[in-house]
Amino acid sequence: MKPPRGILVRGPVSPEDAPILSVSALRFVADLVRAFGPRITELLAARDARQARFDAGERPDFLPETVAIREGDWRCAPLPPELWDRRVEITGPVDRKMIIHALNSGARVFMADFEDSLTPMWSHVVSGQRHLRDAVRGTISFDDAKRGRTLRLAEDPAVLMVRPRGLHLPEAHLEVDGAAVPGCLVDFGLFAFHNTAELRRRGSAPYFYLPKLQSHLEARLWNDVFVAAQHALGVPVGTFKATVLIETLPAAFEMDEILYELRDHAAGLNSGRWDYIFSVIKTLRADPTRVLPERGQLGMDQPFLAAYTARLVQVCHRRGVHGMGGMAAQIPIRRDPVASERALAKVRADKTREVSAGHDGTWVAHPGLVPLAREVFDVGMPMPHQHHVARQDVEVGAADLLAVPAGTRTLDGVRLNLRVGVQYVASWLRGLGCCPLYDVMEDAATAEISRAQLWQWRHHGAEVDGPDGPVRVDEALLADVLDEELERIAGEGGPLVGTPELAEAAAMFLRQICSPAFAEFLTLEAYVRVHQPHDELASQSA
Repeated sequence: MKPPRGILVRGPVSPEDAPILSVSALRFVADLVRAFGPRITELLAARDARQARFDAGERPDFLPETVAIREGDWRCAPLPPELWDRRVEITGPVDRKMIIHALNSGARVFMADFEDSLTPMWSHVVSGQRHLRDAVRGTISFDDAKRGRTLRLAEDPAVLMVRPRGLHLPEAHLEVDGAAVPGCLVDFGLFAFHNTAELRRRGSAPYFYLPKLQSHLEARLWNDVFVAAQHALGVPVGTFKATVLIETLPAAFEMDEILYELRDHAAGLNSGRWDYIFSVIKTLRADPTRVLPERGQLGMDQPFLAAYTARLVQVCHRRGVHGMGGMAAQIPIRRDPVASERALAKVRADKTREVSAGHDGTWVAHPGLVPLAREVFDVGMPMPHQHHVARQDVEVGAADLLAVPAGTRTLDGVRLNLRVGVQYVASWLRGLGCCPLYDVMEDAATAEISRAQLWQWRHHGAEVDGPDGPVRVDEALLADVLDEELERIAGEGGPLVGTPELAEAAAMFLRQICSPAFAEFLTLEAYVRVHQPHDELASQSA
């Protein structure tokens, strides 16, 4: 099989995955790339220009040119009935076993993730699409040889949503007209092409989560992508629905505008808290007065985070869509019942806070947390959602969103950030985009906080509390402490110890946190390492 003219597949494709990359599917993706790839390039350049203004001292603020949208009395298109109740959503990568467990978990929604919890190796990207195709058709199964059983879908699985990669991530294994394509258009395009007709036949539709948007212009791009794809597939505009993750500081000032741009396709906003914390550090990185306390002290009780989530609920309910809560990163701890109870108590408190604040649902990362989260929302939200909670009790201004959090920094916090960050990167390089570390499910978002904090502390010469008094964070300290933490990791054992990926991750992580310039995303450098083109399928001559 040869791809259509101008298309080059630069990675191996197994016989079972080959139908995913059919001529028609590749042509569909290529049409999207040719239509929207240049706009994505322009939007990424606009991000860089905006960040340069922030580095020069400008502060994020509400846009004066869109005040009519913020003050206008408009609403998004009605939601389909199967999206009325989203009280518990589970997320995870597009691994076949994970998909079945998540869809059978008892959660209302499963968000299949091509982004922060997936290492985008070519085989993962293509096989993930095959697994989702089988899940949509109800034919997915998995032979669990370890437990001697075959996993299949239950009678009433969760509603499926798909999160494509962010605009910034390329797919280097697929080229159109001589250039690598945006990964988001590959993930979106392949899923929409293969599953739109089947989902509609089953009374459903393609639903998406859109990550890391920084402006309403990026939402406008996605709306145009949706419209073009729906026209090409012969389905009505508005068939697709999307929830936008508000996980960047600039986007927090444009919630109304983002929903307005997507109003025919919007299903809500989600408070992606971990990426949001990372974005706060990244956006305000040049300001020495914005040096944050350590990661463990950045809870949702911090005023800047409470303001962000209150505004999200307020905006969503005014516009007739869901305001979703964030991720509980804790996981059950089977080896230690006492520690597990403490972790579950934290999850319960967090979900109680969310339902009390008016959220219409919440996220968990582990099937074992679904019953707890569902119980909390069943008690606090007896109706399918809480759109009636208008949150008129709050008025969130720019100063609230930019409030400097209180807290401290310690040498132990430096150690934890190094230990978590390096092990996560090593896991990512080995193909696991989410991994449990120290009883928390880490993904790219949480690891980015560790990296961004260490860069910020070193860049501004912050002091941290050590056993013998304050210690200045500089390159020498980070290198010395990293060596000590690598010894600790070795002593703890585990699958990463002794692997070349651990040593490579340590060098990569140290290089990034000690670099004069802040790398926009940790995984961009890491992707170069896992990108292994093979040129197994040749394009036709132009």
